[in-house]
Amino acid sequence: MRLRALLDTPSLGLRLLGGEDELDRTVRGVMTTDLRDPSRYLSGGELVLTGLAWRREPEDSERFVRILAGAGVAGLAAGEAELGAIPDDLVQACARHRLPLFSVEEAVSFASITEHVVRQVSSERAGDLAAVVDRHRRLMTSGPAGGGPEVVLDLLGSDLDLRAWVLSPTGRQIAGSTLADSGPELSGELSARLAGEHLAAARSGRRGPHRVTLGGATYSLFPIRYEGRDLRQTLLSDWLLAVEADAGDWPEERLDLLHGVTQLIAVERDRRDAARTVRRRLAQEVLELVQTGAPPAEIAARLRVAAPVLLPGLGTAPHWQIVVARVEWEGGDVPGGPVAQSLLEEMLVDPGTFGPEPSDRIAVAHTGDEAVALVPLPVPDESGDSSAAGLHADALLSVVQEPLGRGLDGDGRLTVGVSASVHSAEGLRGALEEARHARRVAAARPGRVCAAGHEELASHVLLLPFVPDDVRRAFTARLLDPLRDYDRRHRAELIPTLEAFLDCDGSWTRCATRLHLHVNTLRYRVGRIEQLTGRDLSRLEDKLDFFLALRMS
Repeated sequence: MRLRALLDTPSLGLRLLGGEDELDRTVRGVMTTDLRDPSRYLSGGELVLTGLAWRREPEDSERFVRILAGAGVAGLAAGEAELGAIPDDLVQACARHRLPLFSVEEAVSFASITEHVVRQVSSERAGDLAAVVDRHRRLMTSGPAGGGPEVVLDLLGSDLDLRAWVLSPTGRQIAGSTLADSGPELSGELSARLAGEHLAAARSGRRGPHRVTLGGATYSLFPIRYEGRDLRQTLLSDWLLAVEADAGDWPEERLDLLHGVTQLIAVERDRRDAARTVRRRLAQEVLELVQTGAPPAEIAARLRVAAPVLLPGLGTAPHWQIVVARVEWEGGDVPGGPVAQSLLEEMLVDPGTFGPEPSDRIAVAHTGDEAVALVPLPVPDESGDSSAAGLHADALLSVVQEPLGRGLDGDGRLTVGVSASVHSAEGLRGALEEARHARRVAAARPGRVCAAGHEELASHVLLLPFVPDDVRRAFTARLLDPLRDYDRRHRAELIPTLEAFLDCDGSWTRCATRLHLHVNTLRYRVGRIEQLTGRDLSRLEDKLDFFLALRMS
């Protein structure tokens, strides 16, 4: 398409500021950037969109425009949202370098311009194949009924005979073809390896698509992102498009079409990110209440609002678990909180599930380099057995360690801490401190990706003076709250039985005599205590934990 055609589309909100004699230039693509030097991402012929965040003084305009002109871009479009009117120094620099310059009205998003250019360029270069992209655009923008990324993957399969999948940075399959003859799905192991290869190639600075041969098949990996941002801000949260084909010998038209597809899927990714706004806000509100020491009743009220959003149709309030993650880059010049937030939203989804929808039950907030997830758990059944419920640090680590380790290799770390489950607002502060302390335990270990859980905060650690009081309270509540709840419902006197059993040094006969019980009744009660807590009262370590919990309660 020609630059002149952009001015004939009023909905794009473009106004020509200079370069009228150059409007017959051909536009081959589009890129959004606010980098001071985006040359590594430019190949020539692009319409460059910028919000002018790179401009700190008038002299910056000359340097920026000189880089664009040297790269052979078709034109520059500057948004009015940051500075209002486009600065004269930028207009003059573009005139000196004969670079067409447009202003973009504040009400028009760069995503709208990107989508329009991609659609037009694909239409002109790929002929009838552009109908594939355009049809998918219409389906995606019509909402969930449109079918999502699966539709365009089906069309790639039927029109271009390409098998393709959309993968998360951890290798979980977001979307795949639904055609009956599309062949076998990717295994979880292969998906993780593809994600790892993509992250390693991207960190090395190589431009996509990245080609890799695994299991006798060649795959081309296309990044799904808006170019022009620091990779450390996006790499660990961006999706990728894996195509079972060698793109090394593809004609330019087919590569352009696939790049257009990735940009459309990026729009879909952003739409789904926007849909998470409510859950993120709920998590942020709960986190702020917990950290500021708000009354439990106020926190409980906020949780009652969150429960129907995260678990629609739930009849009773769920139990909760806290997961804390921290992403840190050497030098500290890139905030890790947003990346950690996106990572947690992905990591906490069952790796065996397809699609993004399961993450709708997870609320994640972030502050600084840290992200905090509020995870609802099913309420234990009537027997009260909840010892196996909830998330476990080892399971989380096994899913993400290989691919994310490659993405972090060289200058980054991800550390994760997992709390025990709590059943009320009173326990959330302790759970938060517990998860943070577990993350600090993980941070003390070697490796790029490390995790630790509440079960690793053993009783002897609680004796150390640097452990926060909230962690001690959380430890006590984790052991004794299931017993207190059971006693309240069934009047079973498990707590008094536990105290007597420990006072009698585990002697069945002496304890039964003290409580005026038959030994078989005592054995039944002790068995119930072990079932509810997941502990074994024949083990010295568990006896010590119960002893400390009772003394600190």
